[in-house]
Amino acid sequence: MNTIEKALDKLAAGHADLPSSQAPIPPAEQNDAASHTMLPTSPESVATVATAELDSSQLQATAVQAALQATLQTSEQAPEQTLEQTLDSPVVSDTKRNYAHIDLERLAEQNFVAIATERKQIYEEYRVIKRKLINNAFGALSSTLHHPNLILVTSTRPGEGKTFTSINLALSIALEQDKTVLLVDADVLRPNVSRTLGVKHPVGLTDYLSTDKYQVSDILLSTNVDRLKVITAGRPHHLSTELLASDKMLELVAEFASRYRDRIVIFDAPPLLGVNETAVVAGMCGQAVVVLEENATRLHELEKALSLLPQDLAVGFVMNKSRQSLEQGYGYGYYARN
Repeated sequence: MNTIEKALDKLAAGHADLPSSQAPIPPAEQNDAASHTMLPTSPESVATVATAELDSSQLQATAVQAALQATLQTSEQAPEQTLEQTLDSPVVSDTKRNYAHIDLERLAEQNFVAIATERKQIYEEYRVIKRKLINNAFGALSSTLHHPNLILVTSTRPGEGKTFTSINLALSIALEQDKTVLLVDADVLRPNVSRTLGVKHPVGLTDYLSTDKYQVSDILLSTNVDRLKVITAGRPHHLSTELLASDKMLELVAEFASRYRDRIVIFDAPPLLGVNETAVVAGMCGQAVVVLEENATRLHELEKALSLLPQDLAVGFVMNKSRQSLEQGYGYGYYARN
């Protein structure tokens, strides 16, 4: 009888008289809070018990083999989760590490589309905007667009309201009963989605693209808003343009575009002028929303910005900070190019 069999025999003899309710409890197989696997005692650790002076075995050889086989089987690690399995996973609870709680009341106070039970002018305005985008993504025009359900949101210069628009579009689309939305902070130079939503996460898009250390499950955040998921920008990287233009990014975007028939992906991208990242992401999308600030966006800058976008992109414009009256608040409109 080898050392492992002797160890199993002696352990079994030591607990043979215990009722089942008092039998030793094996360590937990999974610790979700720490996000790592805790395996049962391995054969090597069992073998160390054989050095103690214990009585001879009382188990039959078949029982020993069965116990040893069970130990080896439970020691096998679970297979690595695939990208498709990650995207298919259900919304996790707030005890999981990949969960972000969004303070909807705080957002509502800041004029975001956050609480569905309220009726405000901004809610109605974004209903009009999102309806056009949804029709482009899933209607007759969708067959003429490349990845029509991927929407780029940008502006000509910083401060015109692109992140405000991105978040409001995502929150408004999440209110749809038959659509889901993924909000990606692609402004890796000056990320604002996380700050605005109050979301903190150690890894994001650039971390996933720059190394093989992370899986999609590490950056995909579920939220307390039904049908809304978020991916943060990640840590700043000096090769951000190259990362966004990489094959890994193309594979990720293609999976987002084709995996779900009901999903819209919104990329909050940097302003068009002065950076290269936005034009790279635009080439992967089917639609673009360019945010304009009333009495601030210059026509020649807008024309230059639009020249950087692919010609086959369906482009719309949202007029931000358009004060109609103190009673009515701000107005927003969607205008299709051509």
